[in-house]
Amino acid sequence: MAEKAPKTNEAPAESGSSKKKLFIIIGAVALLVLIGGGVAGYFLLKNDPKPEEEDPGLEVPVPEINQQAEIGPMVDINEFIVNIISEENSHYVKAALTLELSDELAKEELVKRMPQVRDAILLLVGNKTFDELQDLQGKKQLKAELLSKLNAILQTGQVRSIYFTDFVVQ
Repeated sequence: MAEKAPKTNEAPAESGSSKKKLFIIIGAVALLVLIGGGVAGYFLLKNDPKPEEEDPGLEVPVPEINQQAEIGPMVDINEFIVNIISEENSHYVKAALTLELSDELAKEELVKRMPQVRDAILLLVGNKTFDELQDLQGKKQLKAELLSKLNAILQTGQVRSIYFTDFVVQ
C-alpha cells in the first residue's frame, strides 16, 4: 500500500494572513474616513451661530448721564421684600424703585392705583428665579416686563422709565 504524503497547509496559511492584512487596511481606511468627516463637520458647523431670540430686556431705555431731555414726574415705590423661585434654598428680593411718568395726570392716576401697581410688581418679581435676577441681563428683562405691565394698568398716561433705587437678591 502506498502511503499518502501529508498535505501541507501553505495555501490556507497565506489566505489567513492576507485576510488579516485586508481587515487592517479596511479598518485604517474607515478610521481615516471617520476622522476626516469629523473634522469637516466641525469646521462646517462651527461658523453657523444659532440665531437667538431677541430679549425684551435689551430694549429697555437706559438714560444717559449728560442727557438734556425733560424729566417727567417721579413716583417712589417703597421698599418691598418678596420670595422668589428657587430649587435649593429659599431666596428673596428686597427692592425699591422709582417710576418716571409721562405727565402729572399719570402721576395722579398711579397714586390712586398704587395697590394695583404694587400687586403687579410683587407678582412679577415673585415669579422670577434666583438665577434670572443675578445678572444685569435679568434685571434689564425685569425692567422691560415691569414697564409693559405697569403701562397696561395706567389709562391716562404711561411709565417712561423705571429706576431701581435698591435691589438685593439673597
